[in-house]
Amino acid sequence: MMQDPLFILVLVACLIVAGILLLGIGGFGKGGEFNRKNANKIMRYRIGAQFIAILLILFYVWMRRDTGV
Repeated sequence: MMQDPLFILVLVACLIVAGILLLGIGGFGKGGEFNRKNANKIMRYRIGAQFIAILLILFYVWMRRDTGV
């Protein structure tokens, strides 16, 4: 599975989403000027990254499904 390029792409997309989420949580926890300036932008990036990650996951499942009709 780790030799499958599509699986690696899905894994990287999920890690990017997790990184953006942690950045947003950290900014929210710290508060201050950084949070005021960037909270909405970080949330938009996370939503976009999640959308791409979900599409990649669905594409991966679709490509790897069994065709046992």
